[in-house]
Amino acid sequence: MARTLVIETATAACSVALIEGTAVIASAHEVVGRGHAERLVPMIAALPDGGRADAILVDCGPGSFTGIRVGIAAARGLGLGWSVPVRGFSSLPLVAAAAFAADAALDRLAVVLEGGHGEVFMQPFTRDPLVATADFASLPPSEAMARLDATAVGNGVRFLAQGGRDLLPDAANVVLLPPALINLPPRPIYGRAPDAKPMAPEKPGA
Repeated sequence: MARTLVIETATAACSVALIEGTAVIASAHEVVGRGHAERLVPMIAALPDGGRADAILVDCGPGSFTGIRVGIAAARGLGLGWSVPVRGFSSLPLVAAAAFAADAALDRLAVVLEGGHGEVFMQPFTRDPLVATADFASLPPSEAMARLDATAVGNGVRFLAQGGRDLLPDAANVVLLPPALINLPPRPIYGRAPDAKPMAPEKPGA
């Protein structure tokens, strides 16, 4: 059976997994903060056969700008070196699927992940089928609270007045996602414009 290497670096966690169908062969998950670039390659190398697989799946975000870029760059590099296809998935349904699997009483929820500049990424989901019921948005916590009408899960819940269930993405949980949600192009889903702005052209004579 074909093997897939899964790479997840969109938040403070860094995780990898080798899967065959719906079976997780090996996995690793660490909370690294901003240390994805240092930890990702050693974590892949520690997997069976150095993580060698027939395909690669990578978390495209939204989440940390730097973490997302590190994961996608590694996935593309390995895909090129191994001559295997690279596909993407989003961190938001990954967290939703894990939360639904952990709590059979949940029928709907809102994933809330830490964003930038004090904002959070939020998107609501239903269990059956696992589907987003609205587009995700980057919101100030007060606005996220005003829109929230379900249990909140994710690492952004600490910014909400009512709290929620703290949960980070984990590569091993990709087996919980339906095929339609693991077939994205491997490019970043940022959710906000990058912080860096292009310099304005100098005025003549300046």
